[in-house]
Amino acid sequence: MKQALSELIQQALNALIDQGVLPADIAPRIQIDRTRDPSHGDLASNIALTLAKPAGKNPRELAGLVCDALPAAPFLKATEVAGPGFINFFLSDSSSQAVVARVLEQGERFGASDEGAGRKVQVEFVSANPTGPLHVGHGRGAAVGDSLCRLLAATGWDVTSEFYYNDAGAQITNLALSVQARCRDLGPEDAGWPEDGYRGDYIKDVAAAYMAGEKIDAEDQHVIGAADADNLESIRAFAVAYLRREQDLDLKAFAVHFDVYFLESSLYDSGAVEETVEALVANGHTYEQDGALWLRTTDFGDDKDRVMRKREGGYTYFLPDVAYHLNKWRRGFERVINEQGADHHSTVTRVRAGLQALHQDIPEGWPDYVLHQMVTVMRDGAEVKLSKRAGSYVTLRDLIDEVGRDATRYFLVARGPSSQLTFDIDLALSQSNDNPVYYIQYAHARVCSVLRKLAEAGGEWRAESGLAKLERLTEDHEAALLKQLDKYPEVVANAARNSEPHTVATYLRELAGDFHTYYNAHKVLVDDTDLRDARLALSAAVRQVIANGLGLLGVSAPESM
Repeated sequence: MKQALSELIQQALNALIDQGVLPADIAPRIQIDRTRDPSHGDLASNIALTLAKPAGKNPRELAGLVCDALPAAPFLKATEVAGPGFINFFLSDSSSQAVVARVLEQGERFGASDEGAGRKVQVEFVSANPTGPLHVGHGRGAAVGDSLCRLLAATGWDVTSEFYYNDAGAQITNLALSVQARCRDLGPEDAGWPEDGYRGDYIKDVAAAYMAGEKIDAEDQHVIGAADADNLESIRAFAVAYLRREQDLDLKAFAVHFDVYFLESSLYDSGAVEETVEALVANGHTYEQDGALWLRTTDFGDDKDRVMRKREGGYTYFLPDVAYHLNKWRRGFERVINEQGADHHSTVTRVRAGLQALHQDIPEGWPDYVLHQMVTVMRDGAEVKLSKRAGSYVTLRDLIDEVGRDATRYFLVARGPSSQLTFDIDLALSQSNDNPVYYIQYAHARVCSVLRKLAEAGGEWRAESGLAKLERLTEDHEAALLKQLDKYPEVVANAARNSEPHTVATYLRELAGDFHTYYNAHKVLVDDTDLRDARLALSAAVRQVIANGLGLLGVSAPESM
């Protein structure tokens, strides 16, 4: 409808240009917005305000001229000039009601588009160090990242989801030393325990499995415990594989799948890190100082230059990140989105600077980043601080076991990533209207219940009969629902375009609220068959859109509750 109105406005402007009312070189940027107040129509445009100065006209006068020049259209009932020069558009009842037919005809495809058709996008998310169970922060990244993949796929993109395993560096050495200490029956309280060792009970489990000679199958790694407490390299390989398997199981419980698992160690094994250093040096963007090798990241917007190779040897962490993203570029991804914790904020400029220094064809703002803030878990009004298994934090598995996958996924994605999130376990468990995921799922189940009641009473409803009587939908609550349904494709497109899956969660709560209000105010299974069928068609459309939207968030749409 926005597109149709834009074309109508353009035709009116062309007519005004032909009449000499507007200059021929005027360059309109037509914007159509949805109105908040029904008394202001369904859609509105500020075109007269934006063109008033170049046209040399009073905005209200110009708005009136545009309205008068608009060609007749069956979907447009009326227009009005409002305020300083806004144009409000009132749609015909039949055009508003037509959304029901579109929803029921398109079914699961309603809201989908081909905006990204033929274009490749990669979404990297979670990317946890394989040193322990996934915590709730990883869970937030998983919920946001997986929802982004679903949104992008729904809008036509060729999506690759990717998990980057940081399986090299000091944290892996600390993991191996911690497991080795447990293999030797040492604990954190004993002399000889690694200074930076991991203390959670899961380290005991890893050590016991290693000493028992357990076989670990984790994606591309298959390792057997050597039962040798002195073989640190064997312990390292086993511990990484063991914890990768545990993380895989956590993600499976969360219904998250990855297309690619990329190992940081492979960048060293393949020579990609050295190749990256050589290319940066050859491009003239490095210098030596105090025995270290530096990259001039200030040439690309950073606040200071960064060390690439330390004086004592070894690379800083951002160097393999640059090599990894060069690998992404070479794989042909037009768009790359990194969903990471807010603690990665400092790496954004450095990685982009490294890529600019490497390859002039890489766009300046590539890749995109979505950074999420911390998650605080609450129960009984107090913060839940740690898990016995992890020893220092609340695990994702704890949360799933406590409140279920649906509530966990919805709560972790429902707020914008840049906002800190409080996860209230008591609220997530409640079966009340205050619990948003329950509220939304209950709206879906309510429609299913209405259809079951009709069948149990011997009645029959067919979509065609309801679609033929949509003119019976004349109540204000019905108009509100029709308006909400019509917004859904736009919500999906914007959420995918702007990497904002939380807007889908917000939309679903609003749609569920409008439906519950409607359901409580108006009986659906009335004696008037035509009205009943029309209301059933509207209700079925609401059910379909709720199911579609929940699917984009990885949340189920139950038929009964």
